[in-house]
Amino acid sequence: MSKTEMTDTPDTPDTPDAPDAADTAGADLSTAPREDSAIGGPALGVVGWIRWFWRQLTSMRVALILLFLLSLGAVPGSLIPQTSADEMKVADFKAAHETLTPLYEKLQLFDVYSSVWFSAIYILLFVSLIGCIVPRTWQFVGQLRGLPPGAPKRLTRLPAYTTWRTEADPEEVREAALALLKGRRFRSRTAGDAVAAEKGYLREAGNLVFHLALIVMLIAFAWGVLFKSEGGKLIVEGEGFSNTLSQYDDFKSGSQFGVDELEPFSFTLDTFTGTYEQSGPQRGTPRTFEAAVTYSQADGKDKKAVIRVNEPLKIGDSKVFLLAHGYAPVVTVKDGKGKTVFHGAVPLLPIDNNVTSTGAIKVMDGYRNKNGEKEQLGFQAFFVPTFAGDGQGSMFSQFPALDFPVMALTGYYGSLGVDSGLPQNVYQLDTSKMTQFEIGEGTGVAKRLRPGETMTLPDGAGSITFEKEIKEWASFQVTQQPGNGLALTGAVAAIAGLTGSLFIQRRRIWIRAVRGEDGVTVVEMAGLGRGESAKLPEELADLAVALTAQAPPAPEPAEAEADADASEDADASEGVEK
Repeated sequence: MSKTEMTDTPDTPDTPDAPDAADTAGADLSTAPREDSAIGGPALGVVGWIRWFWRQLTSMRVALILLFLLSLGAVPGSLIPQTSADEMKVADFKAAHETLTPLYEKLQLFDVYSSVWFSAIYILLFVSLIGCIVPRTWQFVGQLRGLPPGAPKRLTRLPAYTTWRTEADPEEVREAALALLKGRRFRSRTAGDAVAAEKGYLREAGNLVFHLALIVMLIAFAWGVLFKSEGGKLIVEGEGFSNTLSQYDDFKSGSQFGVDELEPFSFTLDTFTGTYEQSGPQRGTPRTFEAAVTYSQADGKDKKAVIRVNEPLKIGDSKVFLLAHGYAPVVTVKDGKGKTVFHGAVPLLPIDNNVTSTGAIKVMDGYRNKNGEKEQLGFQAFFVPTFAGDGQGSMFSQFPALDFPVMALTGYYGSLGVDSGLPQNVYQLDTSKMTQFEIGEGTGVAKRLRPGETMTLPDGAGSITFEKEIKEWASFQVTQQPGNGLALTGAVAAIAGLTGSLFIQRRRIWIRAVRGEDGVTVVEMAGLGRGESAKLPEELADLAVALTAQAPPAPEPAEAEADADASEDADASEGVEK
């Protein structure tokens, strides 16, 4: 019979022997930089303090703290309006929070991503990662160029251990072990009376890839912030857009972006198609939401394309996203003499999911008062694509499609305030210097119009007609975001590297074969892993089974004597019978 022993906690003396170089074979499984732990050393000088600070900065602990601070610092950037994103929202926030505004300004919370404290965290994290990667990379390269260390003197002290006796020669066992380990993709060599093997280098490689990927992502983030551009444009069916700065409704870019870097192209919104669920719990939910456009690049050739939600139009380095949609009723305004002073589609902005919309109609020159002086006209418009109600109370839409469109208009005359030189929202009407037309007996209520109907202004001021044509509009966002591909590559590499560092175990295997005092070969196998793992004993057992197939166990001495006694008894019995 053979005896094979596999233990996770080998039987060792309570008092350990003096350590030797071979017993520390597993000490260098990690390639992390070592820190001396001397106690009571000499006082640190300037250079010593610099080295201490550098070691702390490049430690994993500090890197994780900086990464946490970076994510924590981004929170106010998403909760508080940012000047780089929307100056109007920042101004409204300051007006509504007069007490908090001075504190937020001192803390640079309106410019988080360009603030001193956020930049400091960002740069320190960058330096920490580089300072951590460089020494670990050199140590890892050194380990790749080195050979697996020789076997410790006492393999029984390792966490996974097995042994058996075989009649095969030690040289044959070592040759078989070397071939077996190489076949399992272990780096292996014969060192004295044992075979040393090592596997799992991809663990540290994955760790380094993960750190490098973080640096790549930081670079991509910085590149994207500095060189990005983003602009919005509302376009009515039949109208076009050219990618120049003056054409945008709003535009923001990174500090290093130049206007000459805008991609040269233009496009026209041919039609917008929107269909909606007609019944059920999802009634009104969009089913079709797409814009058919004709676009051209520098070559001047027209091309057709359809832009859908999350399916942007890619033109060079730019992407054109479809964001929103609404209606633009066509109106005609005439003066008191019947002359048309305004005719066109007026985009109105939706205020709910059923596309109830509001807006303003501004006529710069179309009215003469009782004294014959020219004044400006303005109309507040309230539009519903599917009117609900019987004319009582507030208007609202009960469905987003154009099933029963109604528009309410309230007319004003006076000064629109467009000549003051101050920026003005084209979708809002400033009535501070205007007077409302009185409809009826001293009332100033709005009048509701169906397509084709006309509202006549009092005192011969003219009229406004809600034409039967209702166009649709779509808003687009044009972005140039360099670094996205690099950031995606870094993210994928970070996940792959982290997976390798978590699931690949660095381990070493030693197989010793020596001839015993009785002339029978004693085989010992032991394994050591970086960290505890239940798979190491399993792997060692699998290797032991494979090796015993080539070096089968020999009978133990007690079993051999029992077999010999049984043979002698058998011979004696045969003699008696004879």
